[in-house]
Amino acid sequence: MKKKKGIFSRFLDIVEKIGNKLPDPFILFIILALFVIFISWMCNLFNAIVIHPGTGEELPIKNLASGEGIQFILTSMLDNFTGFAPLGLVLVMTLGIGLAEKVGLLDYAIRKSILKAPPALITYTVVFVGILGNLASDASIVLIPPLAALVFYKIGRHPLAGLAAGFAGAGAGFTANLFIAGTDVLLAGISTEAAQILDENFAVTPVDNWYFNIISVFVLTIIGGLITSRYIEPRLGKYSGEKVVVENIEELPNAKRGFINAIISGLIYIAILVITILVPNSPLTNEDGGLVPSPFINGIVPIILIFFVIIGVTFGITVGKIKSGKDVSYYMSESIKDLTGYIVLVFAIAQFIAYFNWSNLGIWIAVNGAEFLTDINFTGMGLIIAYILLTAFLEFLITSGSAKWAIEAPIFIPMFMQLGYHPAFTQAAYRVADSSFNVVTPLSPYMVILLPIMRRYDKNASIGTYMSLMLPYALAFLITWIILLAIFYYTGIPLGPGITPHL
Repeated sequence: MKKKKGIFSRFLDIVEKIGNKLPDPFILFIILALFVIFISWMCNLFNAIVIHPGTGEELPIKNLASGEGIQFILTSMLDNFTGFAPLGLVLVMTLGIGLAEKVGLLDYAIRKSILKAPPALITYTVVFVGILGNLASDASIVLIPPLAALVFYKIGRHPLAGLAAGFAGAGAGFTANLFIAGTDVLLAGISTEAAQILDENFAVTPVDNWYFNIISVFVLTIIGGLITSRYIEPRLGKYSGEKVVVENIEELPNAKRGFINAIISGLIYIAILVITILVPNSPLTNEDGGLVPSPFINGIVPIILIFFVIIGVTFGITVGKIKSGKDVSYYMSESIKDLTGYIVLVFAIAQFIAYFNWSNLGIWIAVNGAEFLTDINFTGMGLIIAYILLTAFLEFLITSGSAKWAIEAPIFIPMFMQLGYHPAFTQAAYRVADSSFNVVTPLSPYMVILLPIMRRYDKNASIGTYMSLMLPYALAFLITWIILLAIFYYTGIPLGPGITPHL
């Protein structure tokens, strides 16, 4: 007799069915661009106008289906793509971080951090390393959970608890980090494009959420560790599955020496930066000798690029993976290859946002949306929580974080700017929701990867097993992050250098 599914299982089935019917993100943005063209035609037909909140200028909704609109679509297409802020930023960051990943530096650091952790701290180490692992982008989600499961198995603890802790850190904690990562660059670029709908000179930098991210790392590490030890492991009980053959992990020659050399070279680079900042009339500081704003903040992406190139090349030379300049170029090229799907998606995203801006629909929605929310007195932290919950729900339908933010940012950033929220605060709220529920959406491509690993230790493991393991982390991370964001909101603690929740 077939077991009857529960309400939650049936809900997940419905969500998965709907989500699978959505088009590929590239096609989705083409459809959205066409939808913007149609809406601009409709609004223009009814002579819709909006008063620009900054200049006081009366702006009509411009018709993209008109002769002028068609000219804009054709003549701006290349500029929309090549001038899209996140594209260049992400490509540059990938050159550095991708090099460090391809020569094996990030992989070595992740493995050794987990394998060498004291048994008493192993749970928290797994979550902590999982969170920091997003430096290696999606590779961390593939690498850390199975490694954590293996470590738990070897020390006599339930391997599925290790897998869950690793995936919670790498997946649900994906957006937090102690360092500036590719995610910061990608989201900041899209946020800048959205903020410039209202203010063409406004810029969101990759460090604007940095302080919030740093604190999030430690808070989520504690929460993830407690969920694992106090709930997941007691629920799983003592492991009594079949014996698993543990394969020896091959290590690069001189990897330890390479890692030490990479640390030394990185510290030397940081010391040079600090000295350069401290010297009088430093080219990295502003006229008052400060850092906010400054050329240092504005040039943070190239500074980070150089850091990762230095430590990556140092490690690569030591382990023998880099023997000439050609090898450096090769590994950088390989890292860019991994971005081909993103580059294609950016082409469609750039057109969608450009149409939104040119037609003045972005300003119209921002002004009228803000006025409506003010009229019904729905502002403050309650509005932000509602936005977070909406974004968390959308994770069940659209799993791509960049695609979802590209849809939301042009709508919510200008609207919330009208209500006094800094774009970086709106971006932080988005990251909280998107990251937390990253591990429970049934459309996640990582579920397909993790299920076979789970079945090594439990042959009866299913999607239900997966969901029951990861849902507690998703909810705990979301609630904890909302509380943390509220603390920043009410106290005015900077989210990043010189960035407060309010404009």
